[in-house]
Amino acid sequence: MPSELNTPTASPERVAPTNGQGEAPLLEVRHLKMYFPITQGIIIQRQKGWVRAVDDISFHIRRGETLGLVGESGCGKSTTGRAILQLYRPTAGEVFLDGQDLTKLKGDPLRRMRRKMQMIFQDPYASLNPRMTVGSIIAEPLEIHGLARGKAKQERVAELLRLVNLNPYFASRYPHEFSGGQRQRIGIARALAVEPQFIICDEPISALDVSIQAQIINLLEELQAQLGLTYLFIAHDLSVVRHISDRVAVMYVGKIVEIADRNELYERPLHPYTKALLSAVPVPDPRVEKRRQRIILSGDPPSPVNPPPACRFNPRCPYVQDICCEQEPPLQEVRPGHWVACHFWKEIEARATVKAGIP
Repeated sequence: MPSELNTPTASPERVAPTNGQGEAPLLEVRHLKMYFPITQGIIIQRQKGWVRAVDDISFHIRRGETLGLVGESGCGKSTTGRAILQLYRPTAGEVFLDGQDLTKLKGDPLRRMRRKMQMIFQDPYASLNPRMTVGSIIAEPLEIHGLARGKAKQERVAELLRLVNLNPYFASRYPHEFSGGQRQRIGIARALAVEPQFIICDEPISALDVSIQAQIINLLEELQAQLGLTYLFIAHDLSVVRHISDRVAVMYVGKIVEIADRNELYERPLHPYTKALLSAVPVPDPRVEKRRQRIILSGDPPSPVNPPPACRFNPRCPYVQDICCEQEPPLQEVRPGHWVACHFWKEIEARATVKAGIP
């Protein structure tokens, strides 16, 4: 294993509490790396490289907050979520949930911590066992953690179905008897069975019809208010992310390039990749949409197997200069709560200010 896997590069130090009450974040990720080996050969396999899916990222999520995580397909969003939950064992880094480092836990201690963290998966058709009834699917976490048996288990299943606005009588049915939206509600009920504090929503609406997406988003917001949940919301739809998130993190080829409050990020983006992403979001006003300028990036995202040196966005960046190919920009806090990894964020902001005619 190359030595750089365990050597953290420049990224934010441990984040101090910012809620004014001195409370530490519920989740804190420090220098997280998730590399997958590339092997060659059938009988004798030799390693020939690494897929750097997640490459040294740091962020935190406060209790009761929703952090949106956005980026192009293949940038490492879902891998980040799975590495946080230890579904993938990280190559390097630390993941603190409620003050406990998950990367140092195995066996029963890790299983007990899983009561505090759950995941809602992207595809409701693939994430439910077709051979199990809905009641058995929801009750399985209760059995694994020894939380309820017999009649108490059945009552808990019925309670969870009502919580996600499904009829308790559905417990005896099988997943194929339900629509996509109903299946996702079942997946949400399963995630809530162990009363977690933290839930990773891995693109929970991308496989659903547009008419159903709003219902699932509203349900997640209602559950968060009712149960005090904390979310990491992974998605492609930037409009949905702005609606549900308190803060938004933008990811590009395994790196987080910008983190800010949702309104701050959408109204004053500082990274050129964020600006390009937001320019693709349609505005429901024909006059405004006509005046907007779409930023078209040249080329394709680089491969995480052989990413560009220094700033990974440099082959596609319209503001690229020599330093961008020589020195990786650190993720730095340029305004309170606004972090960006770009050498020329000040120049980009100044150009945007002049173009908008702001004095």
